[in-house]
Amino acid sequence: MPDTTFNSDSVHSAVLLLSCKDRTGLISRISHFVFERGGNIIDLDEHVDGQNFFIRIAWDMRNFSVPEAEVRAAFTPLAKEFDATWQISFTSQKQRVAIFVSKLDHCLQEILWRQRLGEFDIDIALIISNHEDLRPLANQYGIPYHVFPITNDTRAGQEKKELLLLREHGISTIILARYMQVLSPEFVDQYPNQIVNIHHSFLPAFAGRDPYTKAYERGVKIIGATSHYVTKDLDEGPIIEQDIIRISHKDGVKDLVRKGRDLERLILARALFYHAQHRVLVHGTKTIVFD
Repeated sequence: MPDTTFNSDSVHSAVLLLSCKDRTGLISRISHFVFERGGNIIDLDEHVDGQNFFIRIAWDMRNFSVPEAEVRAAFTPLAKEFDATWQISFTSQKQRVAIFVSKLDHCLQEILWRQRLGEFDIDIALIISNHEDLRPLANQYGIPYHVFPITNDTRAGQEKKELLLLREHGISTIILARYMQVLSPEFVDQYPNQIVNIHHSFLPAFAGRDPYTKAYERGVKIIGATSHYVTKDLDEGPIIEQDIIRISHKDGVKDLVRKGRDLERLILARALFYHAQHRVLVHGTKTIVFD
């Protein structure tokens, strides 16, 4: 059974994600930046992959001498010296999230349940769908629900309306909770590494409709789920989280579907947690996940 325990820091903190070419003294220099301004480091994780250095460092902002609005400017000279790719986020600024759905509710149910338990430090501002089916669930949680029917002829116009709605609500993250539509490259460009998707891990072997029946007919012994960032290359974005479960000869198609949905909801929840906690650093076509 996948580990479903999530933890969240309650301290008002800043989180730095940084990557650059590896060199001597990087951790010392970054730690000193925090120390000399009165910050207390509460979490630090680093990784070196060949010549590349990656770090996630979080520090308590309560006694930090630099105001939150000026922290990025204060760190910029050091980042330029390292020729780094970096971002600083603050736990005081919750990510505003939009969830896209179609008719299946298992992933949405999982996210809304965990949000109610306080496991995600986010604001779920709205739910967008191409069908009316899940409106009662959205109403149950008091979340605005917007329907944009999609056809090949209306896709471009509807996406423009969706983007306008997202901007109006200050959305920073989009979760595709089994949204059965392909987003256009123009849409994806507006949210680079901010759209999280979930799907079964049969790809590319069992693509298209009814993949579980195809997998059953081939006698697969494992099934899995993959959550990744959406890019212009369909289902090939940087992977955030994956997991698998064993299948036996006793399992029928319905068993595969049931087990697959269990994995999908858990893996998407994990991916959302890592993303919301600023634990995912994208490096080319892959990710470093500081779990």
